[in-house]
Formats: sequence, structure tokens, C-alpha cells
Amino acid sequence: MKNWVLRSLVIASAMFIASSASALPLRSPQVPFNGGPLQAYLNVVDSGINVGANQLDAQVWSVSITGNTDFTLMLKTPIAQGNSVGVYNGPAAVPALFQVFPPGSVPGWFATLHFSGGNLVVSMFDQNSLFVGQNFYAGVNPNSFGFYTLGPCGLWFSQDFRNPNPQVLAYASNDLIGDYWICFEECQYNPASTFDGVVINVQSVRPTPAANSTWGKVKGLYR
Repeated sequence: MKNWVLRSLVIASAMFIASSASALPLRSPQVPFNGGPLQAYLNVVDSGINVGANQLDAQVWSVSITGNTDFTLMLKTPIAQGNSVGVYNGPAAVPALFQVFPPGSVPGWFATLHFSGGNLVVSMFDQNSLFVGQNFYAGVNPNSFGFYTLGPCGLWFSQDFRNPNPQVLAYASNDLIGDYWICFEECQYNPASTFDGVVINVQSVRPTPAANSTWGKVKGLYR
């Protein structure tokens, strides 16, 4: 197994009505890993999370389809060369990949994601808020979607059963109730993994462990 170390941290922001983190079960068992680097990072951005004991069983995500459903993902550091980040349909047997950030995206880039009528429109902007481009994806499920990362080490999904081992950990925010952290191990998991290759901050979206039974009511955010 190749032990590639990618140090890209992706911070993504998505605005939704807050939901209660207490309704989400913890992983059982918790995934053992080298938590030092991720713990150090989360200590700075969101105090009080224990990366070894507070892992949630949150593998797919849902939003309301009442009116316009929108959220924003923002990069705080570059995506490592050759890696991309996006979403996919949770129930799909062989999921299509809907890219949000391409390889080489730089700090300050952000994307607005708009769900409507089973479709997804991704609009990208650079660090100066200048429009970069737009992608239209048909057939994206707003009530059961997952996150993926694709790069030199492989393709990994937020749903455990799609990977040989768990590749994604989720945590509830302590500072802002209804916010979550999604942390990818960008190379194949082993106990020395650090889960800080790609880190996404999701604001006030509702995750669900296995089914689309949880709903979040959307709040528009962009200017």
C-alpha cells in the first residue's frame, strides 16, 4: 500500500436551518486512527471535539426540496494536485460522480450548489468572487447524497460499504449546533491514517446514517 500524504484541507460552508446533533448516533465501534493532526486542527477551528470518541454514523445527507435548495462550499486551502471533490447519489448501485471542485482549485474558491427538480447546478467562483464556470447535473437526489474525493490514492465515498474500510469520519460542531465536519482519509485506510487530507465544514445540513428519513429546511445564503 502506498502511503501518500496529501496535506490539502478543504473547508466547505453550506447554510441550512440548524438541526439537533443529539439525534445522530455515534459510530459503533469508533474508527481507530492517528488522530493527532486532525485533533490539532479541530482544536483551532471548533473547540471540544474528541476525534477518537465523537465520530458520528452519518454517511448520506439530505436537504429540503421546498422552494429553492441552495448551499455554498468554500475552499480554505488548495485541493492537492490530482484530487477532486464532489457529490453522488447515495442509493445508486454504481454512483455517477458530480464534481464540485476540480483538481488544482485554490484557496478562496467557492461553489454554489442549487438543487431543483432533481437537478443540480454548480456555479464556481474564484478567490476574488469572479465567476469561473458552471456545471449542470441531471438526476441528483437532494434527499440522499454523499460526498466523495477522487485522486491518485483512489476514489472514496462517505458511505462505508462502498470502500474496503471506512474512509470518512463525521463530527458534530460544538461551537455551532447543526454544523458538521466531514473528514476524508485520501489514501486507503490503515491505523496510521490521519483523516485530515480533505476536511469539509458543512453548516446546518442534516445527515442520516442509512436512509433519507431526515430532512433539513434550507436557508439561502448567497448575495
